[in-house]
Amino acid sequence: MKKYELKIYPDPVLRKTAQPVTEINRTTNRLIKSMSKIMYNNKGIGLAALQVGILVRVVIADIGGGLISMINPEILAGLGEDYFEEGCLSVPDSIVNIKRRKSIFVRYINIKEGEKKCYFTGLMARVIQHEIDHLNGVLIIDYARLHSRLKLNIRNN
Repeated sequence: MKKYELKIYPDPVLRKTAQPVTEINRTTNRLIKSMSKIMYNNKGIGLAALQVGILVRVVIADIGGGLISMINPEILAGLGEDYFEEGCLSVPDSIVNIKRRKSIFVRYINIKEGEKKCYFTGLMARVIQHEIDHLNGVLIIDYARLHSRLKLNIRNN
């Protein structure tokens, strides 16, 4: 089985765009299991496949209610906005205040249940938006103002 490892900024893979999963198979299942181990071992609440160097549209999240895995997630709609500080396993020691939708309606494939459409609010909505950003090569530091980037001592490539 392939060994995956958490990619840390400025690893160039974090700026790539993930491709849709075209076939769900044992490899997809193993990827999700490996990602969950990495996420839990690093005390995270979300992880995108890009963060382990795999360029496919897979994200996982667990804010305390159990693991949710999403293949090819797509936000169909969003409501409301709020700001909240976010961290990221791939950009350690950085916190950025980010405006996101308070609630989102998402279409995705669950490996066990097939295609789903679900409504998420609060922290879970925020985590999903954060992880979908990763699939598009977007990091939390991209939301930081220049003075915040200087304070964080991070270069934005």
